[in-house]
Amino acid sequence: MAAKLDSGGGGKYHVEANSEINVTPFVDIMLVLLIIFMVAAPLATVSVEVKLPRAVAEPAQNPPKPIFISIQNDGDVYIGDFRTDVGSMGSELTSQIGRRNPADERIFIRADQQTRYGDFMQVMNALQDNGFYSVALVGEDTSTE
Repeated sequence: MAAKLDSGGGGKYHVEANSEINVTPFVDIMLVLLIIFMVAAPLATVSVEVKLPRAVAEPAQNPPKPIFISIQNDGDVYIGDFRTDVGSMGSELTSQIGRRNPADERIFIRADQQTRYGDFMQVMNALQDNGFYSVALVGEDTSTE
């Protein structure tokens, strides 16, 4: 804070207030920030020049309707809403996907908590035997509770 000393009439200790803003600390801070940015800016740029090719990508098609396989606790297997058995599951899935490659299809498996591991492995083996290698396991989302 600055003070103005007046030599006239107010006595030895009379100090008059100065209403001007002292901008010296503000200028000091701005100069420090300027130096920091002048040093940091060249470090953030890429110095290797590369002529990039143009990207001409066609829009991706919507993924096909997902295929869900459900396994109940008594071992019953469903493709979508239709009951099937493990032996005919591969041919039914192949007819459902049409001409698409089975290895590119993602199959979602929903299984009851009480499903026996052997029933689950029969379904997994049938999928692999028929060329379906991309399998996702579906669980209940409890993050919102």
